[in-house]
Amino acid sequence: MAIARGAGTEIIRTAMFNNVTNSACVLISGEQHHIYTILSLVATSVSGTGNIHGYIQGYDSLGGTINQTQHLFWSGSISEHATWVWNDKFSFTGFQSTDESAGLGTDGVKQNALADQGGAAQQYLAVDAESGDNIDVFITFIDQNNA
Repeated sequence: MAIARGAGTEIIRTAMFNNVTNSACVLISGEQHHIYTILSLVATSVSGTGNIHGYIQGYDSLGGTINQTQHLFWSGSISEHATWVWNDKFSFTGFQSTDESAGLGTDGVKQNALADQGGAAQQYLAVDAESGDNIDVFITFIDQNNA
């Protein structure tokens, strides 16, 4: 039986990514009218001793600009065959704000525009590793569909 994914649903999702390197690896590709709550991210160094870097590519509420990199974490050195865990919960929306021209500030209308996710650009969560490193990544998150 398939899992219901229609409007008004909330499901737990997981995904695994083998051998993440220094290229962007998109963990969650945002969908319009979705909210994603990250529960945990586990990274294991397959080879090398480096860092894993996590970020959201999306709307900057301060500057009112799209396609900005919002840095979330750098792991610090992960020894070969060691594991690093990120379990601080946070949420992000699948699409940018309907207002692309000005920062969010304290304007309630703009805050609603951010929640409405009516913009043209998708937001996504991605990771990459240092050059020469290979890291396996496992992510668990909640996907709320408000379409």
